[in-house]
Amino acid sequence: MRIVIVEDNKTLASGLGHRLRDLGHAVDILEDGLEGDQFLADEGADLVILDINLPGQSGLEVLKKLRGRGDRTPVLLLTGRGATRDRVTGLDLGADDYLVKPFEMEELEARIRALLRRRTKETTELVKIGPLAFDRGARRVFRDGRAVDLPRRELAVLECLLDRRGQVVSKSVLADHVYGLGAEIEEKVIEIYISRLRKRLAGHNLQIKTVRGLGYYFDDA
Repeated sequence: MRIVIVEDNKTLASGLGHRLRDLGHAVDILEDGLEGDQFLADEGADLVILDINLPGQSGLEVLKKLRGRGDRTPVLLLTGRGATRDRVTGLDLGADDYLVKPFEMEELEARIRALLRRRTKETTELVKIGPLAFDRGARRVFRDGRAVDLPRRELAVLECLLDRRGQVVSKSVLADHVYGLGAEIEEKVIEIYISRLRKRLAGHNLQIKTVRGLGYYFDDA
């Protein structure tokens, strides 16, 4: 999943980013409310972790504009303000959850899992492709009913291709999905993940095909 963190505390944002990437998510970090609002309008996300007290524009204003665009992306407000009034204001503006600093990382992770499960239930949680089934909520792949152990980066590449079935997906888009927008990743890394996935899918009428100079697409014909 692609998670956007809008937080001006660099130490906290960096720590969250490292932890979420270790869990297999792509993470983008913004430190300013105006930048965060523009990024979400242009790029979107699967989940937003949003601080209330931000420079440039408050997190509540970012949230208000997000919902004003009709964007229903799950939002977890992250703030040092513990007053009931602030929690109620954020929830009334459309936040899905609220966590007061300081907090335990385990609690944040549990809340993120809950929000992502809720999001996937609103769409298609189980995607079936031939003998494969991808459970978005659990982030697990099954083949003929048996779990397939995929490294998290390969799983993220597969997820991106499945989300864009019927489209050619460039290496840069795959890199953004796996590592976050603008990550300095060599294209050879994506090529390695594609090669490994092809071997895992061999013999099941599932192919990742190359369009030279453009990218890859998933073929389950």
